[in-house]
This record gives sequence, C-alpha cells and structure tokens, in this order.
Amino acid sequence: MNNFEIILIAVGLAMDAFAVAVSSSVVIGRVTARQVFRLGFHFGLFQALMPILGWLAGRTVRQDIEAWDHWLAFALLAFIGSKAIYGACRSDATSKNSSDPTRGFNLLFLSTATSIDALAVGISFAMLGVSVWYPSAVIGVVTALLTSAGVLLGGRLGLRFGKRIEAGGGLVLILIGLKILVDHLA
Repeated sequence: MNNFEIILIAVGLAMDAFAVAVSSSVVIGRVTARQVFRLGFHFGLFQALMPILGWLAGRTVRQDIEAWDHWLAFALLAFIGSKAIYGACRSDATSKNSSDPTRGFNLLFLSTATSIDALAVGISFAMLGVSVWYPSAVIGVVTALLTSAGVLLGGRLGLRFGKRIEAGGGLVLILIGLKILVDHLA
C-alpha cells in the first residue's frame, strides 16, 4: 500500500469526523482554541486507535463487529443530534453549557461514532497483511487536521446563524448516523 492510497483512506475516514465537527461546533458558537484542540485531538486519536484495534482483532471477530458497528454509530450520532436539536429549542443559557460537544460523554460518544469505520479498515489491513502502524498514524493526523478545520468553520456558521444552525447541525448528525446505517444495511 503506497502513501497516496493511505492518504485517500485517511481522508475518506476523516469526512464523517469533519462533518460532525462542523455540526458540533455550531452548538458552541464562539469556539475557543481549547475546544478546537479537544475535538481535533480526540477525533484524531480515536481514528488512529481504531484501525489498530481492528487489526488486532483480525479475522476472528470480523462478523461480530460488522453485525453491530453501524447500529452503534447510528445510536451515538442520533443521541447527540437529538440533544443538539433539543438544546436549540430551549432558550435558557444552561442548554449551551450542558451540550458542549468538546467535553465529557458527548466527546466520547462523538469520537467513538466517527471512528467505528476505522475499526473495519483495521480488520481489512489484517486480512491484506498490511502493517497498521504507519497508516494509523496518517489517519489520526489527517482526521485531527480536518476536524480542527471543521470546528473553526462550524463555529463561524453558528455565530452567524444561531439556533437555526444548531438545530440543523443536530439534524446533520442524525442524517450522518442514518447514512452509516443505510450504507451498512444495503
């Protein structure tokens, strides 16, 4: 596997993370450097670790993972998306603080949901006999960079369009979850 193929795989895997970062940062509005770092770092870390876990699991659990990974991704994204829509419908200030996607369980859920496909890539690497270490590092770095760019873009959109974008961002998260579900069931 050459560098070009690895970068294409990394960009393909990072697209969900980018879209989720844009949607999630809409909830934040005015994005801080710390929030950009947290989302970029965690999305990149999870995207780098999942292929390694998939590679280690190898052929032995492939059917088990493929049977439920899309359902888990859908459930996590639908939960976070619904929470964002609910937060957009509330007018009190506490909804902003409680739905920060760069903290706590929200960050864990989003990081996991956007990196489940990378687990399957790791399984594929094991079956192809490809070493996982270098591709995983590239996947993590590309995801971190694209996620950070997505957070900055989404934060600007959130400041400009407010609650409507926040609700739309929640809807986008749900739609991404549905797309993952449909792609795996079709």
